[in-house]
Amino acid sequence: MSDAKLQSVLSCLSQLGRQLDPLPSMTAPDASCIKLNTNENPFALPSPVMQSAVAALERQYLYPEDDNNGLREAAAKAYDLSRDQVIAGNGSSELLGLIYRAFLAPGDTVAMMSPGFSFNRKLAALQDAKFLEIGCDEFQSLPIEQLLFGPAKDAKFILLANPNNPTGTFVPIADIERLVAQSDRLIVVDEAYVDFAPDSALRLINRYSNLLLLRTFSKSYAAAGIRVGFGLGHPEVIGRLRNIQNVFNMNAIGHAVGVSILSHRAAYEENHKHIRDERQRVSATLTQLGFSVTPSQANFLLARVPAGRDGIWWQASLERKKILVAAFPDEGLKDCIRVSIGTKAQMDAFLEAVNDILGAESSRASAVKPH
Repeated sequence: MSDAKLQSVLSCLSQLGRQLDPLPSMTAPDASCIKLNTNENPFALPSPVMQSAVAALERQYLYPEDDNNGLREAAAKAYDLSRDQVIAGNGSSELLGLIYRAFLAPGDTVAMMSPGFSFNRKLAALQDAKFLEIGCDEFQSLPIEQLLFGPAKDAKFILLANPNNPTGTFVPIADIERLVAQSDRLIVVDEAYVDFAPDSALRLINRYSNLLLLRTFSKSYAAAGIRVGFGLGHPEVIGRLRNIQNVFNMNAIGHAVGVSILSHRAAYEENHKHIRDERQRVSATLTQLGFSVTPSQANFLLARVPAGRDGIWWQASLERKKILVAAFPDEGLKDCIRVSIGTKAQMDAFLEAVNDILGAESSRASAVKPH
């Protein structure tokens, strides 16, 4: 790549980052902050999973498997697939990068349902590819005609997340199947939040060769810092991705924890139920306080703030109370905040801070009214 081309790509990435990523907190978070801005799962790993990490540390002087076969075998067993239908990655973000490298040439087009995961825009820029966003107001059904015959008809592959980030909305699996069945292109469905949702496209894997699912243990399995992700799909698609994957792409702790989580998924059921219950409680409370909350099937809520202020103002106001939430600078989401669902104590503190801010705003408004 020429120096001029490199500078062009770097400039593009910088602009995308400023315009489209969730806004970071104003200050570096410390231990006193309640972190509700990156959709992490705040609960401790189950004891057997933690023990597997400790055991892996005791053998840290050895390289991990260079082909991830043990982890892929465990995932295949858990998801009722064959090992050649599974690729393991350093989080699903690594797998997204492989997809762009494997299926896009410079000048090609990739289409994504919007709003969506902003990291995809950066990956397209790195491949010098065209990035097409297909807007969907409610994101509770797919605009299949647009994706197949509209502006996205020339896309090399189509991306969508289900449940979607940042909206938390969920499209019926029947919609996804219609899209996959009618398309001859690869359809990539990111199911990072699927354990909080009512259904999954997993059962479609053996029916369609052009469907690729992405999974991660960062959200529902409380392992964001360990970085374990999977791609599930047809052996030819998986093989194409594995052919360009780095050797030793995952560390030994990630291997051990991933295998252990797959063997102890039942231990997370209470965790998942808590998050679903808290999601409903916080949504109802925010609605009573004047927020407009999008129905969510993920471990977060997207809430439009009361009139008079925008999401960035609310993010800063909550941060002053040591509560971190996400806000967005782009036009369609600028009056929203995204709030991860944490422990009951964390959500109580969040709601108390919201009440305090609303009370201060009400007092300020009363003080400036003419008498």
